[in-house]
Amino acid sequence: MVFGFGKKRGPSAADQLASGKWKCASCDEWHGWPFDLAAYAPDPWPHEKAYEQNSDLRLEGDFLSEDFCVLSGKHFMVRAILPVPVIGVSGDFAFGCWSTLSETNFDKYIEGFDAGEYADAPHWTGWLMNRIADFVPGPEPLGVIVQPQPGRQRLLLWVQDEGHPLAIAQSEGITAERMLEVFAHYGHAPA
Repeated sequence: MVFGFGKKRGPSAADQLASGKWKCASCDEWHGWPFDLAAYAPDPWPHEKAYEQNSDLRLEGDFLSEDFCVLSGKHFMVRAILPVPVIGVSGDFAFGCWSTLSETNFDKYIEGFDAGEYADAPHWTGWLMNRIADFVPGPEPLGVIVQPQPGRQRLLLWVQDEGHPLAIAQSEGITAERMLEVFAHYGHAPA
């Protein structure tokens, strides 16, 4: 289709996502949908980004694995997924990020981790420990509900403040154009 400026109109953002793949303008790789993003560590992690084994978990000092983080033996964090639906595209986007847990709930999570079963079918509370594009741009902590999943699936995070832009995105979805802006924020915009 040609518009008055003599330029061909490319595929819509929804079409780009729904097509199942696109070439990234930054890394020159092909990405597919759903394409999730993930934070390697909680934002406050002060050390080199190198994972230890989950089985080596220490509750004193500092520890970072693919699933658990402990800072100063006092702050306990877990890797989770914050889902956001994309309007007009099947399959939710998920941001792999980190949330705090109280020491008591961290212990409960550890106890049920291998089996993927949690006795009290809990919904815990925590603080989101990563900024997510411009949804969570500043240093202010964002309260989240932390929902364990059966079968060793990652925890789900739900923003507590229903009026927060990220909570609205979780409940109403975001446009495909907005999703492409998020990808571009992290250097993964379509070429």
